[in-house]
Amino acid sequence: MDLILASQSPRRRALLQQFGLAFRVEVLPVQEVQSGPPLETARVNAVAKAQPVSARNPQALVLGADTIVVLDGRILGKPADAQEAADMLRALSGKEHEVTTVVALLRNGQEAKVFSETTKVRFRQLSEAEVVGYVATGEPLDKAGAYGIQGLGGLLVQSIEGCYYNVVGLPVPRLVEELRPFGIEVFPSR
Repeated sequence: MDLILASQSPRRRALLQQFGLAFRVEVLPVQEVQSGPPLETARVNAVAKAQPVSARNPQALVLGADTIVVLDGRILGKPADAQEAADMLRALSGKEHEVTTVVALLRNGQEAKVFSETTKVRFRQLSEAEVVGYVATGEPLDKAGAYGIQGLGGLLVQSIEGCYYNVVGLPVPRLVEELRPFGIEVFPSR
């Protein structure tokens, strides 16, 4: 079965490639929900990204995903600018937050499987120089929560509890299990 990634995220693309999954990328424009209960917001967005691609490719399995960073019940999306990125990093400093990715697998425009994975992330206590210096790299500007754990942002993290790949943007170990019923295997039997 063909697997289609309905995401522009270079990190999701890289993770699927890293683990040898055969896929292609197809993205159609959708209006993402920006507010509401965090888990439901991510679920709505993940399904919305996959649905139009699935309707155009009924025989394929389409993967949509949405990753959210939640601090004290509030979603920290992608910062609008450097000032908002710095404010987010200051808010995360010395605290634990949750990163949740909802993955939607659709066939023929219909939900085949939707699941989520949550990882707890604790930041070190950050100095103002670290916040300003990290924002100046530009790395936080296109990432939810204003950091990328797979890049320089990993230096801000004290510890994680749960799946590292989930924080990058796709819980690949769980995804591999969920793809099996659709005949997609990383380790095909001979």
